[in-house]
Amino acid sequence: MPTPLNPVAPQAETPLVATLLAATPLAALPPELWPNIDHIQTEDGASVGNVFSEKQMRLLTESLHSSWKPDCPFVAFANVGLFYGVNLPPLVPDVLLSLNVRLPEDLRPKLNRSYFVWGYGKPPEVAIEIVSNKEGREDGEKLKLYADVRVANYFIFDPECFISKTVLRGYQLVGDQLEPFQDDRFIISSAGLGLCLWRGRYEDTDATWFRWTDADRNLIPTGTELASIEREKAFAESQRADAESQRANEIQRENERLARLLRDHGIDS
Repeated sequence: MPTPLNPVAPQAETPLVATLLAATPLAALPPELWPNIDHIQTEDGASVGNVFSEKQMRLLTESLHSSWKPDCPFVAFANVGLFYGVNLPPLVPDVLLSLNVRLPEDLRPKLNRSYFVWGYGKPPEVAIEIVSNKEGREDGEKLKLYADVRVANYFIFDPECFISKTVLRGYQLVGDQLEPFQDDRFIISSAGLGLCLWRGRYEDTDATWFRWTDADRNLIPTGTELASIEREKAFAESQRADAESQRANEIQRENERLARLLRDHGIDS
């Protein structure tokens, strides 16, 4: 797991999440009320990941951007700081998904380079951690922090069972606690999405991957998979059109044969 950014010891502060929850839903603070963030380090440039985790994060974000068509805008980030208090160190989920928010047009300003809860107006709906060692505290300290941030759905993918014998665990916010999902289909009703383990080939690697599904348990395809699906649909449509054309030609030839036969017997059709 990436090392959390800005590892400042938490100070006595009410997370701005509480302020936002008390306000109108989905109402970001006006820019003039944003706190000063000059002291905040949004990127440390020193995190070291591994190839599998990088591919897994990209699989989760790329498939949403390529194929998912919800009825609302959304953002899906990999390894981006989640800031929920000015003097609190951020969480850095491997993947986060937030609904009913839009990406700023210009991503260069510091205030647009991370997920600031007071800027987007709400916590994300989903945070995902991919376990790559025994030191990330994904099911301990981070579990509590994500609950404090009011993240509605939290998932721990532990492909090598570093911290648990269970490869995939999901939690939903109940009151002020993240409680285990009661349904192992991991359906997120607010998003119309589910999550599942899938054995298959992504890019050049065969593995068990963590993937999005729709509410009916159909995989959300990657861009490559979507292109393949579209090619198969186009091929099937072409085959259907060819078959219909061939059938029409056969009917025409049969009609012409019958007409000749009638003429040969002195009967005008």
